[in-house]
Amino acid sequence: MVGSALVRRLKSENCSVLTVDHSELDLTRQSDVEAWLAKNKPDTVIVAAAKVGGIHANATYPVEFLYNNVMIESNIISASHQFGVEKLLMLGSSCTYPRLAPQPISEESLLSGPLEPTNEWYAVAKIVGAKLTQAYRQQFDANFITAMPANSYGPHDNFSPENSHVIPGLMRRLHEAKEQSVPSIEIWGTGKPTREFIYVDDMADALVFLLKSYSSKDIINVGTGEDVAIGDMAHILAKVVGYEGEFHFNTDKPDGMPRKLLDSARLHAMGWKPQTSLEEGLRKSYQWFLDHIL
Repeated sequence: MVGSALVRRLKSENCSVLTVDHSELDLTRQSDVEAWLAKNKPDTVIVAAAKVGGIHANATYPVEFLYNNVMIESNIISASHQFGVEKLLMLGSSCTYPRLAPQPISEESLLSGPLEPTNEWYAVAKIVGAKLTQAYRQQFDANFITAMPANSYGPHDNFSPENSHVIPGLMRRLHEAKEQSVPSIEIWGTGKPTREFIYVDDMADALVFLLKSYSSKDIINVGTGEDVAIGDMAHILAKVVGYEGEFHFNTDKPDGMPRKLLDSARLHAMGWKPQTSLEEGLRKSYQWFLDHIL
């Protein structure tokens, strides 16, 4: 999802974009990553590849979420230094911040408290990537940076009902419920936790902005500055999809973090702001779903 959005965004820049499919390059294998970088010699690297998913996926595949992500990040970052990459951007996650971090969450909150248990495997892996970029900058003066984005959604998302994030998974379930005239849909938790969502093309634009304008050991948040309760988001998405049934909130299931809103003041003060509202982004995502998934 993020990679394809970056490719779309970079079409307007004066650069050649190098990509490789995961079927051709296993990023968890160090020798393969080194060989690819040695052959292609990119000037800039964006680490967007990752094993991702929602609460259910994190609980089901802890090894993949921790091991695969640590290997992907470590291999790309170390090989980028080895083969003279001029700038590297590591894509972190808002999941890396403590479960009860003060809201909105500042960059300084990293490692200041316990993680949210429902996504700790993924969070630990992303923290490793962020700290590794800082380590290479400190020891070798490498121009490596880390961005921590809010929850992204949009074209090329994973629309699996079981293993995806909340927006694409719920979007598919709502569509199928509408088609089958299902009277109600279950949502895990109370619906009260709030999340910040950023349309993936806005995020890609922010990342290109940072590549041009930012160089620091300090991580930087990428968000909209607005959050929404999961229950409210579900009703907005139901309106977009055209589902008129009811929601049943299963309070026996976990909520995850009670609130997750990034403090993106540092980025916004540099002059970047998102362009896509939540409802507009959901409409674009649903249209892509209808055009490409069904």
